[in-house]
Amino acid sequence: MMIRLFVLFACLAGLPICGAVFAADAQTSAKPTLILVKGAAGEEEYAKQFSDWCSHWQKGAEKAQMNIIKVGFDDISAADKQHSTDKELLSQGLEKEPKTGPAELWLVLIGHGTFDGKEAKFNLRGPDFSATELAKWLEPFQRPLAIIDTSAASAPFLNKLSGKNRIIITSTRSGHEQNFSHFGQYLSEVIADPAADLDKDGQTSLLEAWLLASRRLTAFYEADHRLATEHPLLDDNGDGHGTPPDWFRGIYATKKSNDNSALDGIRAHQWHLVRGGSEQQWPAEMRARRDQLESAIIDLRQAKSKFSEDEYYKKLENYLTDMALLYEQQSTNKIKK
Repeated sequence: MMIRLFVLFACLAGLPICGAVFAADAQTSAKPTLILVKGAAGEEEYAKQFSDWCSHWQKGAEKAQMNIIKVGFDDISAADKQHSTDKELLSQGLEKEPKTGPAELWLVLIGHGTFDGKEAKFNLRGPDFSATELAKWLEPFQRPLAIIDTSAASAPFLNKLSGKNRIIITSTRSGHEQNFSHFGQYLSEVIADPAADLDKDGQTSLLEAWLLASRRLTAFYEADHRLATEHPLLDDNGDGHGTPPDWFRGIYATKKSNDNSALDGIRAHQWHLVRGGSEQQWPAEMRARRDQLESAIIDLRQAKSKFSEDEYYKKLENYLTDMALLYEQQSTNKIKK
């Protein structure tokens, strides 16, 4: 991100270094986890598509050396099939995952969805699960979460799941958009594709993948001269509203909601399924602290008019010097290795 250029400037300018020092302990080396859920296909045509989309996600996660938990696949053990439904396997998998810590948890839903006017559900083999049920399962989690629902009628999941330190992506802007969703295809194809790297930092962020997938989705409907029946949303500021892709210019949202809440996209741009070379060297706890500082600097910029010039630059200097400390420490750790 552009903020990292400011950090380099701070280091070169010799700004005083302050802030906490992070030890590279076991917690900092915790790996992120991908929980990949493949829903009931219903028809062979959809089964092939869902398998292909899941394959893209799995290959990216394997390249990133993430922990991978799969639900809804034919290769689950006979014992699991006999004693647990896919819904139970998902609930159990979430229950076993650490609830705190800096390591990201990705929950990706590939399949069909329904909405009865009151409750949205994701279709599984056997019993389905609702947005309300998933919200309950995720209640204990304080670690970073990304929930990506690529099914039709998925918008109510955003409203139910939105919260602090969470990224929610849905294929639709309404539960009433119930036609088959193609968005999952395009997102799976670009989630680890360097071609989606808009800011040219050597890695594709979740925001960048979502923006490119949304553009390809629009092109799909336009090429077929069809009225779009799905409109993806992204929420990462916790307000539960979501932002459409046409609110963005490049990687930055250029419009604000009526209540003037914080812009979406900042957190999603800090998430990468496959990180660039230098990023892979950062311990999870230090990366989480850097992301917090980046977000704080962006928030400060947006609120600049609320401060006097001296107050603004004092706060900015504090953030930059804390950031410079992280980069100095990371550089020292790399030299020691």
